[in-house]
Amino acid sequence: MAMPHATQYADELAREQAALAKAELDIEQGWGRLRGQQDLVSGLHVTGGDTRQAERLVQLMKQTLVEWERHRQLIEQRIAHLKE
Repeated sequence: MAMPHATQYADELAREQAALAKAELDIEQGWGRLRGQQDLVSGLHVTGGDTRQAERLVQLMKQTLVEWERHRQLIEQRIAHLKE
């Protein structure tokens, strides 16, 4: 037996809202990890260490966070659509 449309939308909305909450937490934690990595790079600069690998990691982390933020926007758009 198929669920009524209202129930299907409510269930989908709940899933999307849970996905949004997870995305927001992941992004917040990701920015924290990025700041930590940037601090490590700064420490390497001060001590004259080789920072090439660490700087590359910083760039990859930034790119990943940009993609996570884009994904969060898609989730927000889906939620807005479901609420219409």
